[in-house]
Amino acid sequence: MPVDEEAIAQPAASPLQFAEPAGCSLSLGIIGNCAFSALVDQRARIVWCCLPRFDGEPVFNALLDPSEEASAWAFELEDFASAEQSYEPNTAVLRTRLFDSAGQGIEITDFAPRFFSRSRYFRPLSIVRRVRPIAGAPRVRIALDPRFQWGQVKPTLTRGSNHIRYVGPDFTLRLTTDAPVSHILSRQPFVMARDYNFLLGADETLTEGISDTARHFEQETLSYWRTWSKRLAIPFEWQDAVIRAAITLKLSLYEDTGAIVAAMTTSIPEAPGSQRNWDYRFCWLRDAFFVVRALNSLSEVGTMEDYLRWLNNVVVGSRGEHIQPLYGIGLERHLPESFVECLPGYRGMGPVRVGNQAQEHFQHDVYGNIVLGAAQAFHDHRLLRRAGAAEFPHLEAVGEHAIRVYGTPDAGMWELRTRARIHTSSALMSWAACDRLAKIARAIGKPERAAYWHGHAARMREEILAKSWCEERQAFAESFGGHELDASILLMAEVGLIEARDPRFVSTVDAMEKALCDGPYMRRYEAADDFGKPETAFNICTFWRIDALAKIGRKAEARQIFETMLAARNPLGLLSEDTHPVTGEMWGNFPQTYSMVGIINAAVRLSAPWDSAI
Repeated sequence: MPVDEEAIAQPAASPLQFAEPAGCSLSLGIIGNCAFSALVDQRARIVWCCLPRFDGEPVFNALLDPSEEASAWAFELEDFASAEQSYEPNTAVLRTRLFDSAGQGIEITDFAPRFFSRSRYFRPLSIVRRVRPIAGAPRVRIALDPRFQWGQVKPTLTRGSNHIRYVGPDFTLRLTTDAPVSHILSRQPFVMARDYNFLLGADETLTEGISDTARHFEQETLSYWRTWSKRLAIPFEWQDAVIRAAITLKLSLYEDTGAIVAAMTTSIPEAPGSQRNWDYRFCWLRDAFFVVRALNSLSEVGTMEDYLRWLNNVVVGSRGEHIQPLYGIGLERHLPESFVECLPGYRGMGPVRVGNQAQEHFQHDVYGNIVLGAAQAFHDHRLLRRAGAAEFPHLEAVGEHAIRVYGTPDAGMWELRTRARIHTSSALMSWAACDRLAKIARAIGKPERAAYWHGHAARMREEILAKSWCEERQAFAESFGGHELDASILLMAEVGLIEARDPRFVSTVDAMEKALCDGPYMRRYEAADDFGKPETAFNICTFWRIDALAKIGRKAEARQIFETMLAARNPLGLLSEDTHPVTGEMWGNFPQTYSMVGIINAAVRLSAPWDSAI
């Protein structure tokens, strides 16, 4: 039956001491199940969750709305004093403990169910929250305020004996719980004298009891993640950091189609008040390649197999023509950029953008990233379905396009909106496409095609090394005939165009450290862009520097910088896109797959071998 929300939401007569919500920050944890995700702050308040998938409208939007109108889900402790938070080791199950000034406390366990059942992965659009008293008899107030259409529409509420339905214009959420429904609707504080369970998701009736279902989901989800983590081939050092990064990358997979999102958020500024606010909830072919490569280095090839399904659809659908740098997670090509005027933005720093204009760009490195992302499937004998002669012509069509665009101006990998040049990084990836196609052709027994692709790769390599070299700077520049420096040039050694110990590459690293580095941190480029000069360090660039230093023999310095980056993570081991070199604060969309990739790559590169200890 309908519920009069205004009537039941009146404040209690006596004043209650409930703390204000924690301020907006990126000290967040992520829960998810490869279908959707949610971000949880240090006091167990869910501040961001998009449904029915990563790029949907947020039903909880407090991350982008610091006002009282924000939508969130919190368990508020009367006379709150402190909190502590951690993941259950090697899982995506998050536990938060809240304590009051008398030492009374509760523990909140948050997760999204994911486990193998009935011959497939069970990953419902459901948040499970289990709350139990751990000391004394604390009083709790439940604040559950989902919203629809970017916070503009409050749901219509109906209730049953053990559920509340939040009816929106497009879909309905159902909370099923064994807690008093009346207390939730009225926000009446009550004594937490026993365990309670909360399942928020699709408008469906549970087939089993609430507590039994929640307990079963938790046990199975813990088991899934522990088994998944146990199979990783991790380095000896920094194991916990690598496992957390790997789990976070896995959570960025939209398993239904195989797409990998760049981040879970939109419009977290790259720097305070910078207007550099973008929507990253889509699949960039460049970012996805780096994710796949990092997980492959840990012997986790399942994500690659899923991603290759999505990538194959992109390649076949292009029919040998232009391929966008990004697509929607359901293969959507049209991602128009617009503004959400009703949300003030992270800490009030708008604008809030939906969609991304970069889908219109010509970024020529995309063809190399496609070939690099697919290459392992032709060589890896572990795969259930290896790529071969049937797939090769489609990949060759991508390579032909890489040849056509090689040496022509584009927006570059940093997606410059008002400037086009012949970017060295784009030419580099055209070379990488030809180089890997030659190796694939040899592997599948096509020597004529191998010679064809090798010939193009050799020609491109010679030209790139000549035309991107800046004699005055004694470094490879960001564009052919250019003068300015760009951190993406460090990928020359990463993808094998040049030996890391080559004096020209060593000299380039030295020049970049002088021009782009603020202590241990590295910016993307030195030239001003559409918004001026970058203020914050771009985390993946710092990790590229770490990798380059290790390759050229400066391993001790690389380790020091890596330790600095590990210290820059939030308390749960996650990184956003950018780090402010002065304050050390995280900025940019979160959690950023590029940054989590960097943690894995650096640890694998720098770790002592296992046999040094065992």
